[in-house]
Amino acid sequence: MECVFCKIVNKEIPAKIVYEDELIMAFHDIRPQAKIHILIIPKEHIPNNLYFEGRHKALIGHIILKANEIAKMFEIDKTGFRLIVNTGPDSGQEVFHVHWHLLGGEPLGKLICK
Repeated sequence: MECVFCKIVNKEIPAKIVYEDELIMAFHDIRPQAKIHILIIPKEHIPNNLYFEGRHKALIGHIILKANEIAKMFEIDKTGFRLIVNTGPDSGQEVFHVHWHLLGGEPLGKLICK
């Protein structure tokens, strides 16, 4: 498989991991867009949001709750953070393995500037 996130999960590519359990992994983005920029991924290869099924309900809830814990770990829960999931090329999704961007540690401004 050529998925870079699957290779990180399989420890074929190094990453600065901040959290891992049997379902998910969280690590620093190599091209951070904020002072704190953590990627949270399911270990299961799921291309994007549109591929979630009913069986993924517990996984999605787990990711959101762990995102909150990671935000607390980096102390960005006090000032605020952004949690983003891009879906498809027009959204800016570059790696087609669903992932959440946890951003914070500084004022982030508006979500979309036009």
